[in-house]
Amino acid sequence: MFYRENGQFKTSYKADQQIFPIAQDRVVILLLLAVAFVAVPLLVSDYTFRAILIPFLIMSLAALGVNVLVGYCGQISLGSGAFMAVGAYGAYNFFVRVPDMPLIPALILGGLCATFFGILFGLPSLRVKGLYLAVATLAAQFFSDWMFLRIKWLTNDSPSGSVSVSSLQVFGLPIDSAQSKYWFCLAILVVMALLAKNLVRGAIGREWMAIRDMDVAAAVIGIRPMYAKLSAFAVSSFIIGVAGALWAFVHLGSWEPAAFSVEVSFRLLFMVIIGGLGSIMGAFFGAAFIVVLPILLNQFLPALFGVFGVEISTADVSHAELMIFGGLIVWFLIVEPHGLAKLWSTAKQKLRVWPFPY
Repeated sequence: MFYRENGQFKTSYKADQQIFPIAQDRVVILLLLAVAFVAVPLLVSDYTFRAILIPFLIMSLAALGVNVLVGYCGQISLGSGAFMAVGAYGAYNFFVRVPDMPLIPALILGGLCATFFGILFGLPSLRVKGLYLAVATLAAQFFSDWMFLRIKWLTNDSPSGSVSVSSLQVFGLPIDSAQSKYWFCLAILVVMALLAKNLVRGAIGREWMAIRDMDVAAAVIGIRPMYAKLSAFAVSSFIIGVAGALWAFVHLGSWEPAAFSVEVSFRLLFMVIIGGLGSIMGAFFGAAFIVVLPILLNQFLPALFGVFGVEISTADVSHAELMIFGGLIVWFLIVEPHGLAKLWSTAKQKLRVWPFPY
């Protein structure tokens, strides 16, 4: 009864095409943003910021970029870790080589470097698809690993490829405390999510989804596959590159090419699949599942075994965590192959007619 559209009349196209057409959704989103920006920094410890919230925000942004390419355009990519690495090292070179380079322009330029890199390795998508495209994008991962280890100029002549940044500032305000890093990442995530949502709702988003559903039919009705696919690679790589720069600058502080290994690419792909393909909300659900759940299991399992009087070592906790985590992934994919976002959508639809079953 409390989630109905009764009395909410749309009298213009603008009102009908809102991102959140139901008033209750707008209220909930505003409350969530208020809690995220105001309440969370007052209640959460520094450990929670650094270990859970900041990684969750950055990985949500990266999963958002992967979802643009994989979920909306249907182009399988295993090079997301490489795009993050290019964004991180690109932003680093602009930040340290250009005198007095501000942080935000450095992040944007790093994202643009990842954009050009993504377009370059997106060119095979014009000829191949499916598993063959996944292998072609996986080449970007190996190429980036070689590039940042062998081309010393990219790492400021560091012999190991390890670099670091410090004294981060935005508009003269230092970004050094856990709260300031959280606010900065949250603000960028909100802006990027809003831009991505408007893109996928527009003409370019409809072109991506047409290519995803049936590229031959899309070409017949006048959609240019080359433009649609490469634009998806460009937008996706830019978002992932900015996420990579944030991961390096804000979360790690110092990093090396191994921080963006192929494991990162697989984790991002799992986030999108578990969260829900073709859903902006799915990026957040998938990131929460992959980033937050293992930490909660690590804290919960010793307490659970302690109730039964069983002492468990740290190694056993780690192994049990991986087993439970893998089992949950398989269970979710069997029960709801469309991801957690589909469960959320189904729950909302049921609320709209509750308490009636129809």
